[in-house]
Amino acid sequence: MEAVLSVFLQLLSFWFALAFLLIVLPSVFGLSLGISEFYLQVLVKILEWATLRIQKGIQREQKQISYTSSVIIQREQTTMEKEIAGNGCRDFELSDVFYFTKKGFEAIVEDEVTQRFTSEELVSWNLLTRTNVNFHYISLRLTIVWVIGVFMRYCFLLPLRITLAAIGIMSMIVGTTLVGQLPNGQTKDWLSDLVHLTCCRILVRALSGSIRYHNRENRPQKGGICVANHTSPIDVIILTNDGCYAMVGQAHGGLMGVIQRATVKASPHVWFERSEMKDRHLVTKRLREHISNKDKLPILIFPEGTCINNTSVMMFKKGSFEIGATIYPVAIKYDPRFGDAFWNSSKYNIVSYLLRIMTSWAIVCQVWYLPPVTRKEGEDAVEFANRVKSAIALQGGLTELPWDGGLKRAKVKETFKEEEQKNYSKVIIGNGTPSNGTKNSG
Repeated sequence: MEAVLSVFLQLLSFWFALAFLLIVLPSVFGLSLGISEFYLQVLVKILEWATLRIQKGIQREQKQISYTSSVIIQREQTTMEKEIAGNGCRDFELSDVFYFTKKGFEAIVEDEVTQRFTSEELVSWNLLTRTNVNFHYISLRLTIVWVIGVFMRYCFLLPLRITLAAIGIMSMIVGTTLVGQLPNGQTKDWLSDLVHLTCCRILVRALSGSIRYHNRENRPQKGGICVANHTSPIDVIILTNDGCYAMVGQAHGGLMGVIQRATVKASPHVWFERSEMKDRHLVTKRLREHISNKDKLPILIFPEGTCINNTSVMMFKKGSFEIGATIYPVAIKYDPRFGDAFWNSSKYNIVSYLLRIMTSWAIVCQVWYLPPVTRKEGEDAVEFANRVKSAIALQGGLTELPWDGGLKRAKVKETFKEEEQKNYSKVIIGNGTPSNGTKNSG
């Protein structure tokens, strides 16, 4: 028994030493040994081969599968006013009922809002056990490759990633706690940035992450606010891997709470209690106090307020755009071929979610830093938020939607219904000009 325990401890020591020398130590200096790059190159070749095998198998069975779009309904890209009224106002007609009936059926069959809260459809099977498309047996060789992939992901990559995640989280807690004991000053700020950067680099490697940053000259500066589209909790790690931020969010319990309480000692993060988060004036006051100090890190905010799947950008809440600070927009786009980064919090808890992404092939994404913008004269906060949202959607190749992400858990606001009713009444009574869209407020 002692001999078995001795061998186990030796293997465990070797495992941690290997992880430290090949991954953790290079992370401290921001270096890469090229292992992840080589791994992704091999993976791309395998996925390309698998796609060809699938296509050949489909052709042999004389079946077809669409690799272009999963859209069921082809919607008209025109407003209600143009479809019903044409070029001008008119009297009520019974046929108007058919327009609203058609829109109702479209929403029932394929709602363009709720489908943004489910995983993105894949254009081809990526050899993961999870997929939105029901693929069937193609060939023995493809099945063998899939089995080998399962073994690699669960028996080698998963233990390695859990080890790295444990190292990264423990280093974050211990490092920020120790740095937090130092007096405020440049030395403390430098050490805090070093701890955050190093730990996030380790955590990125724990996901086999490969991130490409564009236009780094536009990276957020101190005294500003960084806003980005939100797909996953790991968005924070993705961005902090390239620079430090002051986080804004709700205080949590459990392990997340331990991390929050440790990090706030070393860096000026802004954590709110649940009751405080509902007080918009208090939140705005705290944010203004933060950005008024030009020596503090830029604030990182996700204005959508919830995770949206990797296809769209939904309504930006106006709170962070009322403060008057310089806004640094950032667009994040994940490559779904290697793993599904979207967190469907209504379906999976955080542990299940992390297990899913840690048993994926990798997390691959691109990050674009957009030029900083400020609020124009005469522009209200809602218009400013929509302008920034449009820029992020355009750069990331994402669909821009006017809907509030809160619809993930709540019903449509009465204001949306009233706006459509007003537009229709204007068509009928001819009182004023119909609006061309809904103006949202966060």
